[in-house]
Amino acid sequence: MNTRFLKPVLLVTAAALALSACATATPYGPAGPNSRYGYSEQRVDADRYRVAFAGNSVTSREQVEMSLLLRAAELTLESGHDWFTTVNRATDRDVRLQGAPDPFYYDRYSPFWGPSWRYYNRRGFWSPWGFRDPFGPDFDVREIDRFEATAEIVLGRGAKPANDPNAFDAREVVNNLSSRVPRG
Repeated sequence: MNTRFLKPVLLVTAAALALSACATATPYGPAGPNSRYGYSEQRVDADRYRVAFAGNSVTSREQVEMSLLLRAAELTLESGHDWFTTVNRATDRDVRLQGAPDPFYYDRYSPFWGPSWRYYNRRGFWSPWGFRDPFGPDFDVREIDRFEATAEIVLGRGAKPANDPNAFDAREVVNNLSSRVPRG
């Protein structure tokens, strides 16, 4: 078997497997000094907080929003309150395009394996195999999405307001979402 063909294919496969093993959704936990992913909160007033959850490129929008609600409910219970209401709530989507050369493109000036093209040159005949593709290497472009949810919450004690669709019972939220949010 031709090892010139086999080595690059094995390297690309190994790299893809290694990268896919590292690609996991942001686990539920505080954002730290080394990572901006996770939850954070800031006290605004005695009964008002600003809560945020930032996910990496593998974390879905639904997961980010559930993690935000879970953190708001936990913060409510930690402060001795029973319910919270969201005053302002938003989910931002950060889209980035990433381009990479096609790993199967090859010419003698490139370390990648792939087809080499002949083209008709100015002197009136075909150029020999091995010269550079006149159109350059192909590029793979992928879209990378990251979501961040933020909310300003107001905390309350007693029974949650029945007529407010933005009010949540903190204990119910914790019971319903704890098992659905991946922990680190």
